[in-house]
Amino acid sequence: MPTTTRTFAEKKRRAEKIAIVTAYDALTAAMVHAAGVDAILVGDSAAMVFAGHETTLPATMEQMLYHTSSVARGARGAFVIADMPFLSFQCGLDDAVRNAGRFLKEAGAHAVKIEGCDGALVQRLVAAGIPVMGHVGLTPQSVHAFGGFRAQGKTPETAARVHQQALALDAAGCFAIVLECLPTDLAERITQSVRAATIGIGAGVPCDGQVSVINDLLGLSTGYLPKHAKRYARFYDEGLGAVRQYIDEVRAGAFPGVEHSIEAAGEAGAPPARVNP
Repeated sequence: MPTTTRTFAEKKRRAEKIAIVTAYDALTAAMVHAAGVDAILVGDSAAMVFAGHETTLPATMEQMLYHTSSVARGARGAFVIADMPFLSFQCGLDDAVRNAGRFLKEAGAHAVKIEGCDGALVQRLVAAGIPVMGHVGLTPQSVHAFGGFRAQGKTPETAARVHQQALALDAAGCFAIVLECLPTDLAERITQSVRAATIGIGAGVPCDGQVSVINDLLGLSTGYLPKHAKRYARFYDEGLGAVRQYIDEVRAGAFPGVEHSIEAAGEAGAPPARVNP
């Protein structure tokens, strides 16, 4: 059965874990959809892992619409969630609703994800028929306000604030809430106190599901690997070896071989037909 927003609620009720990964292009989206993920998040993390920026802040609406439409085409039938980039929803309710609607209308997404706690915006989006995934804890668009990519909710005061944010998003109508880089006990308390499905990334196993960045999961990242990430493959190392082998074969004249070359019509190896003067 295709995933819908109701699937998240049903899985939470049945205590069935929800598996989500990110994707930014059609080919990767097709692969993760074939693997059976419950949903695909087109994260503004594309600005970092796809475009090479140090934060997610440079992501634009047009870039995110491009990535989202690519994913939707590559994984037809998948539940696609589009990340709303920085300043696309902090620009007034009317413009925020209009921007969110573009992801569904133009790019083929089924829901949007917004960072932070803006219950009024969530209510407007839900009223407009736009499903919303919330996001609390370490919200990367606030990296400079946090003083870096730092875990949140580690003190009683900050834990209470994050918990209240999650409750507000739940009351506003979010079908799911991402809990990023939070202590496990806080994530468990939030999960037990909200109707929305909680999706953890660095928040421990008590969450209703998990989301992982595909580049981390496949071993495509070459730099720092966050503590909460796990490599299940080493695509970068395998790709590096493959390209080096290709270079060696080209330089040695071993590629292309006969099997990779085009022959004229007729019997293989036959001399070219004589042309009368």
